Amino acid sequence: MLFRKKIGLKDSLDDLVGLTVGLDEAGRGPIAGPVVAAAVILNSVHPIVGLNDSKKISESKREKLALLIKENALSWAVASASVEEIDELNILQASLLAMKRALNQLSVHPDYVLIDGNQFIECDYPMYAVVSGDARIESISAASILAKTERDKTMLQLHQHYPQYGFAQHKGYPTKMHLQTLHQFGVSSHHRKSFGPVRELL
Repeated sequence: MLFRKKIGLKDSLDDLVGLTVGLDEAGRGPIAGPVVAAAVILNSVHPIVGLNDSKKISESKREKLALLIKENALSWAVASASVEEIDELNILQASLLAMKRALNQLSVHPDYVLIDGNQFIECDYPMYAVVSGDARIESISAASILAKTERDKTMLQLHQHYPQYGFAQHKGYPTKMHLQTLHQFGVSSHHRKSFGPVRELL
């Protein structure tokens, strides 16, 4: 069995030597749209200033950082799991599947995988699960930024086809506005039918 270890808030990875890839996802909380994951191997020759948990960064700054990550990273990839997969597998397993897909799309092979949270995915690399990794590990921060910006882009595209739901504003999260439109217009094919607010209307 390959090496697996969970890294708590008091633990450090400062002595880790080799290429590391950060993995993170965006979109576990919404009741609509896919869950999106990203994998990023940063380039130490081209450091990126300002990386942090995507939730702690403004939308405009996320967009700028996403461009810098794509331009300067040694390798990066984005993948997703569909609404159908979320409903079939559950959101946790769908999130792990999306991260596995992103990892498998990288053009560079890492020495270690650093994944945000306390879960592991199936892969052929030694892996660390890092609690609050998106705020502590730059490669995971970069992955969280790419995942968030790509998912937001998907929700903006959905808004073009389903403007009545207001996806551009809430990105699929169960805001008061979203729940009101859900009751008014019914459940679309892009809503997660296994999630409570949607399931109640079926």
